[in-house]
Amino acid sequence: MVIAAWIVLLVLLTLFFNNRLDKQNNPNNRLSTVTQDGVPEVRLQRNRYGHYVATGLINGHAVEFMLDTGATDVSIPNEIATNIGLKRGRATTYQTANGAISAWQTTLDEIQLGPLRLGPIRASINPSDSSGAVLLGMSFLRHLDFSQQGNTLTLKYPTLEMN
Repeated sequence: MVIAAWIVLLVLLTLFFNNRLDKQNNPNNRLSTVTQDGVPEVRLQRNRYGHYVATGLINGHAVEFMLDTGATDVSIPNEIATNIGLKRGRATTYQTANGAISAWQTTLDEIQLGPLRLGPIRASINPSDSSGAVLLGMSFLRHLDFSQQGNTLTLKYPTLEMN
Protein backbone atom coordinates (compact mmCIF):
# COMPACT_ATOMS: atom_id res chain seq x y z
CA MET A 1 0.00 0.00 0.00
CA VAL A 2 2.87 2.37 0.82
CA ILE A 3 4.48 1.68 -2.57
CA ALA A 4 1.22 2.44 -4.37
CA ALA A 5 0.89 5.73 -2.46
CA TRP A 6 4.45 6.72 -3.46
CA ILE A 7 3.74 5.87 -7.11
CA VAL A 8 0.56 7.98 -7.08
CA LEU A 9 2.45 10.85 -5.42
CA LEU A 10 5.25 10.68 -8.03
CA VAL A 11 2.73 10.65 -10.90
CA LEU A 12 0.91 13.68 -9.48
CA LEU A 13 4.17 15.59 -8.94
CA THR A 14 5.28 14.77 -12.49
CA LEU A 15 2.00 16.05 -13.94
CA PHE A 16 2.17 19.21 -11.81
CA PHE A 17 5.74 20.09 -12.80
CA ASN A 18 5.24 19.22 -16.49
CA ASN A 19 2.28 21.61 -16.59
CA ARG A 20 4.35 24.29 -14.84
CA LEU A 21 7.24 23.90 -17.31
CA ASP A 22 4.84 24.08 -20.27
CA LYS A 23 3.45 27.36 -18.94
CA GLN A 24 6.98 28.77 -18.62
CA ASN A 25 7.71 27.92 -22.26
CA ASN A 26 4.30 28.99 -23.61
CA PRO A 27 2.47 31.31 -21.21
CA ASN A 28 -0.04 32.05 -24.00
CA ASN A 29 -1.83 28.71 -24.28
CA ARG A 30 -5.01 30.59 -23.51
CA LEU A 31 -4.67 33.92 -25.26
CA SER A 32 -5.60 37.11 -23.52
CA THR A 33 -8.02 38.82 -25.90
CA VAL A 34 -9.51 42.24 -25.47
CA THR A 35 -11.68 44.41 -27.67
CA GLN A 36 -10.74 48.07 -27.81
CA ASP A 37 -13.24 50.27 -29.68
CA GLY A 38 -14.61 47.21 -31.49
CA VAL A 39 -11.14 46.10 -32.64
CA PRO A 40 -10.02 42.70 -31.29
CA GLU A 41 -6.58 42.54 -29.69
CA VAL A 42 -4.34 39.71 -28.58
CA ARG A 43 -1.99 40.30 -25.67
CA LEU A 44 0.96 37.95 -25.41
CA GLN A 45 3.21 37.51 -22.40
CA ARG A 46 6.93 36.92 -22.91
CA ASN A 47 8.12 33.47 -21.86
CA ARG A 48 10.99 32.83 -19.47
CA TYR A 49 13.47 32.86 -22.39
CA GLY A 50 12.33 36.29 -23.61
CA HIS A 51 10.30 35.00 -26.59
CA TYR A 52 6.67 35.46 -27.50
CA VAL A 53 5.22 31.98 -27.94
CA ALA A 54 1.52 31.34 -28.47
CA THR A 55 -0.84 28.58 -29.51
CA GLY A 56 -2.80 29.22 -32.71
CA LEU A 57 -4.14 27.58 -35.86
CA ILE A 58 -2.88 27.05 -39.40
CA ASN A 59 -5.66 25.98 -41.75
CA GLY A 60 -7.61 24.83 -38.68
CA HIS A 61 -4.75 22.76 -37.19
CA ALA A 62 -3.36 23.67 -33.75
CA VAL A 63 0.31 24.71 -33.74
CA GLU A 64 2.69 26.54 -31.46
CA PHE A 65 3.93 29.85 -32.87
CA MET A 66 7.08 31.75 -31.98
CA LEU A 67 6.86 35.36 -33.15
CA ASP A 68 9.90 36.38 -35.18
CA THR A 69 10.00 39.88 -36.67
CA GLY A 70 13.34 38.98 -38.28
CA ALA A 71 11.79 36.24 -40.41
CA THR A 72 10.52 37.32 -43.83
CA ASP A 73 7.92 34.58 -44.07
CA VAL A 74 6.09 32.25 -41.77
CA SER A 75 8.47 29.28 -41.46
CA ILE A 76 7.02 25.84 -40.80
CA PRO A 77 9.08 22.81 -39.77
CA ASN A 78 8.81 19.96 -42.26
CA GLU A 79 7.14 17.57 -39.78
CA ILE A 80 4.37 20.07 -38.97
CA ALA A 81 3.85 20.84 -42.67
CA THR A 82 3.47 17.12 -43.40
CA ASN A 83 0.98 16.66 -40.53
CA ILE A 84 -1.10 19.61 -41.76
CA GLY A 85 -0.95 18.40 -45.36
CA LEU A 86 0.73 21.47 -46.86
CA LYS A 87 1.81 21.33 -50.49
CA ARG A 88 5.46 22.01 -51.26
CA GLY A 89 5.90 24.61 -53.94
CA ARG A 90 8.99 25.99 -55.60
CA ALA A 91 12.31 25.31 -53.87
CA THR A 92 14.06 28.47 -52.68
CA THR A 93 16.98 29.59 -50.53
CA TYR A 94 16.63 31.78 -47.43
CA GLN A 95 19.37 33.63 -45.58
CA THR A 96 19.08 33.05 -41.84
CA ALA A 97 21.15 33.97 -38.82
CA ASN A 98 22.69 30.48 -39.09
CA GLY A 99 23.44 30.77 -42.82
CA ALA A 100 21.64 29.80 -46.01
CA ILE A 101 18.92 27.13 -45.94
CA SER A 102 16.88 25.47 -48.66
CA ALA A 103 13.11 25.45 -48.20
CA TRP A 104 9.89 25.12 -50.19
CA GLN A 105 7.44 27.93 -50.70
CA THR A 106 3.80 27.37 -49.81
CA THR A 107 0.64 29.36 -49.19
CA LEU A 108 -1.49 29.02 -46.06
CA ASP A 109 -5.23 29.46 -46.41
CA GLU A 110 -5.53 30.97 -42.95
CA ILE A 111 -3.61 31.69 -39.77
CA GLN A 112 -5.60 32.29 -36.61
CA LEU A 113 -4.15 33.76 -33.43
CA GLY A 114 -6.98 34.20 -30.96
CA PRO A 115 -9.62 36.35 -32.69
CA LEU A 116 -7.14 37.50 -35.37
CA ARG A 117 -7.57 35.68 -38.68
CA LEU A 118 -5.58 36.36 -41.83
CA GLY A 119 -5.15 34.56 -45.13
CA PRO A 120 -3.93 33.66 -47.58
CA ILE A 121 -0.41 34.00 -46.14
CA ARG A 122 2.92 33.30 -47.83
CA ALA A 123 5.02 30.74 -45.95
CA SER A 124 7.93 28.35 -46.30
CA ILE A 125 8.45 24.74 -45.31
CA ASN A 126 11.82 24.32 -43.62
CA PRO A 127 13.18 20.75 -43.84
CA SER A 128 16.08 21.49 -41.46
CA ASP A 129 13.93 22.83 -38.59
CA SER A 130 13.08 20.29 -35.91
CA SER A 131 12.09 22.80 -33.22
CA GLY A 132 8.39 21.95 -33.24
CA ALA A 133 7.41 25.65 -33.37
CA VAL A 134 6.25 27.66 -36.36
CA LEU A 135 8.11 30.97 -36.78
CA LEU A 136 5.43 33.59 -37.23
CA GLY A 137 7.28 35.95 -39.54
CA MET A 138 6.53 39.23 -41.27
CA SER A 139 4.38 37.73 -44.05
CA PHE A 140 1.76 37.45 -41.26
CA LEU A 141 2.80 40.23 -38.86
CA ARG A 142 2.94 42.98 -41.50
CA HIS A 143 -0.85 42.84 -41.71
CA LEU A 144 -1.19 43.76 -38.02
CA ASP A 145 -0.35 46.63 -35.70
CA PHE A 146 1.85 45.41 -32.88
CA SER A 147 3.41 47.15 -29.92
CA GLN A 148 5.43 46.02 -26.95
CA GLN A 149 5.12 47.41 -23.46
CA GLY A 150 7.22 45.71 -20.81
CA ASN A 151 6.76 41.95 -21.17
CA THR A 152 3.49 42.28 -23.10
CA LEU A 153 3.12 42.33 -26.88
CA THR A 154 -0.22 43.56 -28.23
CA LEU A 155 -1.37 42.55 -31.72
CA LYS A 156 -4.44 43.93 -33.47
CA TYR A 157 -5.84 44.73 -36.88
CA PRO A 158 -4.61 48.10 -38.14
CA THR A 159 -6.93 51.03 -37.72
CA LEU A 160 -7.58 53.31 -40.64
CA GLU A 161 -6.77 56.91 -39.86
CA MET A 162 -9.03 59.57 -41.33
CA ASN A 163 -7.23 62.75 -42.37
